[in-house]
Amino acid sequence: MTETMTPDTAAAVDQAAVDPGAEARVRHNDRAHVLHSWSAQAAINPLPVAGGAGSTFWDYQGNSYLDFGAQLVNLNLGHQHPDLVRAITEQAGRLATIAPGFANDVRGELAALIAAKAPGTLNKVFFTNGGAEANENAVRMARAYTGKSKILSQYRSYHGATSTAMALTGDPRRWANEHGGANVAHFFGPYQYRSAFHAGTPEEECARALEHLENVIVLEGASTIAAVIIETVVGTNGILVPPAGYLPGVRALCDKYGIVYIADEVMAGFGRIGEWFAVDAFGVVPDLISFAKGVNSGYVPLGGVVISDAIAATFDDVAFPGGLTYSGHPLACAPGVATFEVFERDGILAHVRDLGSRVIAPTVARWVEEHPSLGEARGVGLFWALELVRNKETREPLVPFNAGGAAAAPMGDVVAACKARGVWPMTNNNRIHLCPPLVITEDELRRGLAAIEEAITVADGFVR
Repeated sequence: MTETMTPDTAAAVDQAAVDPGAEARVRHNDRAHVLHSWSAQAAINPLPVAGGAGSTFWDYQGNSYLDFGAQLVNLNLGHQHPDLVRAITEQAGRLATIAPGFANDVRGELAALIAAKAPGTLNKVFFTNGGAEANENAVRMARAYTGKSKILSQYRSYHGATSTAMALTGDPRRWANEHGGANVAHFFGPYQYRSAFHAGTPEEECARALEHLENVIVLEGASTIAAVIIETVVGTNGILVPPAGYLPGVRALCDKYGIVYIADEVMAGFGRIGEWFAVDAFGVVPDLISFAKGVNSGYVPLGGVVISDAIAATFDDVAFPGGLTYSGHPLACAPGVATFEVFERDGILAHVRDLGSRVIAPTVARWVEEHPSLGEARGVGLFWALELVRNKETREPLVPFNAGGAAAAPMGDVVAACKARGVWPMTNNNRIHLCPPLVITEDELRRGLAAIEEAITVADGFVR
């Protein structure tokens, strides 16, 4: 794996980026005219970013940060990857856009590449602008295929901010957006550290979670249920890796009751856990896979649904009731094609598996032993969560669920400690998530982990 950016290079770029005047203009325009998502506008102060390269980005003051959230877990190939930038530039010079009703070379090539890596008979791709629209259309396909309307999804989940995707979402962002009519029911997925099933082992957690899901299917009425949608590895809501046998068990239940199985791989797909599609690590073939983010590292918005032959055949003689003006946009598909080339050439999947197993796993296992505030560390590849607690025996979270204001202050202190040490973390509730770009070097990863361990000592101070 070739290093994309050395510390010396980063320092040189940082100095070139120092421009207080530009920072002031950026900050003024942002605060005066930009409405930020999921935020009380008066309570935020967005950092003006001057640039980025590889696993690092920097501000106008010359401060650089290791990007340990890969922005929104989408920047898999890092900032300003030359192959992706080149692909966009060349495509813009050749054909900047074309309507989705035409056949297009890069659109078709990317669809073929995705289908070749997808499991089973998932051979067709419907392109969207992102993950929320991918899940919207996956549900639309499942409903058209089955003639049923109800969808089951997990409480600990996030599926997007459009209407149906938000109804599918289990986390608190759903609450203010829930207006009825989506026909969605939620269930508990496996989460042994905070088991809803009082399980003591992964095997018990798996068996009891599957029993619970079957009970929900029966009580909701299998004849009403079109699909079950599950994040293969739950992302924002905890980096929850399913126990062995759980996803095959979901597949078996879907087959038993005539239900479509949708795998949401918007975060977990395209190398995040060291596989093209995360389902490959669990030996299961869904009927539909939704994707986005890592397919082109978010350089131009792109998402989609990979579709089984059986479901695709539904629309051979009946029109698919959906479409998007920018479906399969050439400027988005071109870096998607380049992404496949980079993954193969640079051994990205092997790099992710190696760093996850050889560097992160033993490091965080030591932290759990040594830090009283670290209740559990879990994950796979470059997709990990550190669960911070006030008491290891009671597992009381460092901050309450969905906390705000003063109640969330301890996590604010931990985040500030990370940033002060040159690491921009991703956090949610009482957790730090480790989700750096997949191109991160071992040296960068170890430096970032060392900074995060120092920040965890701040959380140790809240233990009681």
